[in-house]
Amino acid sequence: MALSIEFKEQSFGVGDVVKIHHKVADRIQVYEGTIIGVRGRGTGKSFTVRRIGTQKVGIEQIFPLHSPLITKIEKVREGMRGVRRAKLYYIRNKSKKDIELIYSRAKKRALAKEAAKKKPSSQKKSSPKKKK
Repeated sequence: MALSIEFKEQSFGVGDVVKIHHKVADRIQVYEGTIIGVRGRGTGKSFTVRRIGTQKVGIEQIFPLHSPLITKIEKVREGMRGVRRAKLYYIRNKSKKDIELIYSRAKKRALAKEAAKKKPSSQKKSSPKKKK
């Protein structure tokens, strides 16, 4: 199970929000959504993208990574920090607000870790021992 993949020197992975430019009947169409799964290996690798359509209906589409119809993939937002699974099928049952909450918690957690690394560790002062 892969968490990240590369396409023409652009790396992205599960949890990222991407724009996929693919050819449909003599024109290029843009499909924007969240990557919820990556499967396969080598030239047979594919990934599943989920977006919320009109009237709040979830739409999923599977794209083969090495398809000649895909012209460009842009990463809109990185979501890898909030992801701990290779397949995000559990977001099918969550609202957009709940998904944003997961990503915001992960972002706060990552910022707190970075702040802890930058902050010099305070040396503990030993208190003087009392004589009896």
